[in-house]
Amino acid sequence: MTRHGKNCTAGAVYTYHEKKKDTAASGYGTQSIRLGKDAIKDFDCCCLSLQPCQDPVITPDGYLYEKQAILEYILHQKREIAKKMKAYERQKQAQKSSSQLESKSEERERVERFKTRENSIVSKPINPFTSVTGLLLHIVDGSVGSPSSTSSHSLPSFWIPSLTPEARPTQLKKPSKAVLCPMSGQPIKMNELITVRFTPLDPSLDRVALLTRQDRYVCGVTRDVLANSIPCAVLRPSGTVVTQECVEMLIKKDMMDPVTGDKLSERDIIPLQRGGTGFAGSGVDLSAQEARPVMQV
Repeated sequence: MTRHGKNCTAGAVYTYHEKKKDTAASGYGTQSIRLGKDAIKDFDCCCLSLQPCQDPVITPDGYLYEKQAILEYILHQKREIAKKMKAYERQKQAQKSSSQLESKSEERERVERFKTRENSIVSKPINPFTSVTGLLLHIVDGSVGSPSSTSSHSLPSFWIPSLTPEARPTQLKKPSKAVLCPMSGQPIKMNELITVRFTPLDPSLDRVALLTRQDRYVCGVTRDVLANSIPCAVLRPSGTVVTQECVEMLIKKDMMDPVTGDKLSERDIIPLQRGGTGFAGSGVDLSAQEARPVMQV
């Protein structure tokens, strides 16, 4: 069987490429695309600024941030939470005052109904014939309203201000006081941030010259070059960045920090969330999806 071209319109086969192109042009269906290396941050870049970190810190979940950026984010979120809490307290106070007014009005209406019932009680007997005659005279005189007169008071027009529906304020929920990590969505605190110390490949280079190089940092123990394709970990006591291979083969045997000599536990070894390489064997998620409407028969 001959090979079909991507845009061959003379063939009787509706190729996968043609179907994918038509789906993208139609505006329907979920679209998926594989991201390249330029669309993903490097392992030593901040998750907020997407720039190489000058003073890096890491969360217990392994996400790297610039210290100034993450502190500004936490302070901003705390201010927003304080604003939401004040709005919630105002709404709660308004609901409390409105409920008090409603209770007072209900009590006032109860008193008025009681007074009306008490005033309607007659102590002397009434001649029924006199009351019927009076009622007939009222009907003849036209004092009793006709159905047309009562219906004239109703206002069926929706554009009249008195009949316009009122928009009720949105009910606010009590906001959570916890600041969430922008990447993992877990609660984050300032005192839980761990200072990270990268070992430069050439200590004699300054920061500008170091950032222009492709290979910038090495493992703090084995001196292997670090890259996006190499899994890394951070040791909590010293903040040293080492390769995951070094952790499995050397550090986990003694469970001791090779820089400070402190004893380590499993939670002291934090896997560093690395960036993507753009290759299929990277091991990180490099696909992006866009959900769009779906046509159903």
